[in-house]
Order: sequence, then C-alpha cells, then structure tokens
Amino acid sequence: MLLKKILPTLALLTLPVIAQAEDYPAPVEAMRERGIQVLERFDAPSGLTGYTALYNGRPLALYVTEDKQHAIIGSLLNAKGEDLTGTILEEKVSRPQSKVMWGKLQDSAWIADGSDKAEKIIYVFTDPNCPYCKRLWQDARPWVDAGKIQLRHVMVGTLGENSQKKAAFMLAAKDPRAVLQGNESGKVPAEEAKVVEAKQLQQLENNQQLMATLGASGTPAILYIDATGMLQMHPGAPQGAQLMELFGPRP
Repeated sequence: MLLKKILPTLALLTLPVIAQAEDYPAPVEAMRERGIQVLERFDAPSGLTGYTALYNGRPLALYVTEDKQHAIIGSLLNAKGEDLTGTILEEKVSRPQSKVMWGKLQDSAWIADGSDKAEKIIYVFTDPNCPYCKRLWQDARPWVDAGKIQLRHVMVGTLGENSQKKAAFMLAAKDPRAVLQGNESGKVPAEEAKVVEAKQLQQLENNQQLMATLGASGTPAILYIDATGMLQMHPGAPQGAQLMELFGPRP
C-alpha cells in the first residue's frame, strides 16, 4: 500500500517558533545560521536539553550537552534501544501540524462529491484533465453512493492552461457538484472559462500552493486523517485492496 506519512516532508511554515525569543546555546545558534528553524525547547535526560526544529521542512531534534558547547542531531535511544525522539516529534510537531493543515484543506476551494453527512471526509487534489482522477472518481462510487465517504475535490490546474481554465469554470459554476460529476464521469466534460476571473485565479493559486506545501507532486493526491489523528497522504489513484484500506469495507 502506497500510503505516505505526510508530516515528515511538509514545509511546515505555519508552526509557531515558540523558542525564538530565547538566547540559544552556541551550537543551536550555529544551526540556526545554517537554516535550521528552531521551534520549542523540551526536557531531555542525562543533562541534555532538547529542541524541536525543522530543516527543509523535515522535523528533527537537537540535543545540547550540559556544558552547552556541543549539540547532537538525531534520535535519542534509551538503555533498551527504544527511540525517545520519535514520540516527541510526533506530539510536538507532527500532530499539531496535522490539525493546522487539515484546517487549511477545509478552507481551500473544493467541490464536494457525496453526502454532507458522510461518515468520513477525504480531500483530493484534482485536475480536470487528469485521467487518474477520473478513475478515482469512478472507483469511489460504491462508498460515495452509500454515504460512507465524501470526497472534497480541491481543484488545481497542473496540466496546463487548458486545465486551469476548466478548473476555474468548475469552481465558478452555479452547480459545481453537477459540473464535477459530468466532467469526472466523462459524460459532460467541463468547459474552459473564457476569462478566468480574479476570484477563481486566486483560488487556484492558493490550492496549488497548498498542494506544494503538502508535498503532493501530482494528481490525484488523497489526504485524510487516520485513526490516530494524524494527517496521511496517498499519492495517485488507489487500486484493489488499497481502496478498502482508504475508504473502509466495500458497501
């Protein structure tokens, strides 16, 4: 199954830099000068002081020695060989950011497919000309029609100007759901907007930026909250057993 834990590769630009007002030990300050974004200080064993941080969007931990003259980057293990760092990064970085990015998805420009009372909400970055998006739309019918899931198609125009004009047309339509259904089913392909209005242009730019921030490189990119409350991404159209792993038992 091609599930991707999304948060380790996010450009986590919205996290508050809680520790920014501190006077950092020299090794931490040196790391900051090299582009590491320090987030929050935390207690660590054996006289160490820990800092959560980001580098190129990846969460990591810094451990400063008691004399504050040296720092170690990486995972801290206890006497049993257990990783003490992963849990800290999950709770202090990844889990809070899951909530932040889910909120950004909710606020994006999307078109709903399925009941507003569906048991599970799933976001999908969708290009009007993407054949794999259409395959996903078709394969999801049993779950959507049964009210098990609602797919929220975050419209983007990644496949050229034609895609952007179609996405703009869909977002501006009087009945976006009907236009989405016609386009994804192939029965009534979406028209190209004669003029992409400022509102739709901004919506598409925001969606494209969000897609990049989440690390999605193509469409469809499926995003959902797993049973532990963490944001997950599945790149591409799922097949076979992957559908049931994403959507639940087939209705």
